Amino acid sequence: MDPTTDNAGYTGDPGTARASLEALRAEIAKAVVGQDPAVTGLVVALLCRGHVLLEGVPGVAKTLLVRALASALELDTKRVQFTPDLMPSDVTGSLVYDTRTAQFSFQPGPVFTNLLLADEINRTPPKTQSSLLEAMEERQVTVDGTPRPLPEPFLVAATQNPVEYEGTYPLPEAQLDRFLLKLTIPLPSRQDEINVLTRHAEGFNPRDLRAAGVRPVASRGDLEAARAAVAKTAVSPEITAYVVDICRATRESPSLTLGVSPRGATALLATSRAWAWLTGRDYVIPDDVKALALPTLRHRVQLRPEAEMEGVTADSVISAILAHVPVPR
Repeated sequence: MDPTTDNAGYTGDPGTARASLEALRAEIAKAVVGQDPAVTGLVVALLCRGHVLLEGVPGVAKTLLVRALASALELDTKRVQFTPDLMPSDVTGSLVYDTRTAQFSFQPGPVFTNLLLADEINRTPPKTQSSLLEAMEERQVTVDGTPRPLPEPFLVAATQNPVEYEGTYPLPEAQLDRFLLKLTIPLPSRQDEINVLTRHAEGFNPRDLRAAGVRPVASRGDLEAARAAVAKTAVSPEITAYVVDICRATRESPSLTLGVSPRGATALLATSRAWAWLTGRDYVIPDDVKALALPTLRHRVQLRPEAEMEGVTADSVISAILAHVPVPR
């Protein structure tokens, strides 16, 4: 399917759209076991037109998760393995000389897709990492002075390994701030791991999602209808102030050298609205803000070295702030 074409199944019905997006969990569960929070985070990112940083050790189905999501939404997906010798043009595309016409023509790179899996993004130098900045922020790629729009929807799901830092290039704060959510992919529980091995023993092939029974359960039209409904989700002045107070508290925390920027506050408001709509409400409550605070803010703060040595984590700092900031009634 051409990722730039509209889906003929557009319904425009928010109720139908919500039911279709809720069905994603069950559909993706046919391929990925026990990662409901990550699935929900990816759906929230799609609703907010944001991007996701997936962090987890190798072998916890990060790649399979993105592929299953693309199959369940019938979206185009491409994978780029980020390596030290990867060049920006390998991601964005480049001008190629055609000897038949004696002219240069643009050859699109893998970024021209709906779901781009940027695998181990921290293994490539900053020059190549930065090639994604324009795509993520402006949803276009400029080559030889000509901007070229990316398909819609467009989401970057970047992965990184949290335990291996040799030969890596940590993402700068400016690029981390471009990711709407940072989702941690944990190791499965004992029962989930038993279920994974049982599936493989019964013939499950992670490279053949169709054989696993993964089918499209939501359309691009459902996604557009859902985005329109999320944009209408009501936010009271008290909730807006609550989001601001949480973000300002991070800037005053003695454990942090860098707090959440206004962009981060805007992101928290957006993800809270998406979560409220997914749970069946057309207004945001404080619990929605609390539910999305960790994945939305954890990568936007920077710990002091002494706090890090004492075992303090970004999650623990944000959790403490949530416990102390007054909740609106």
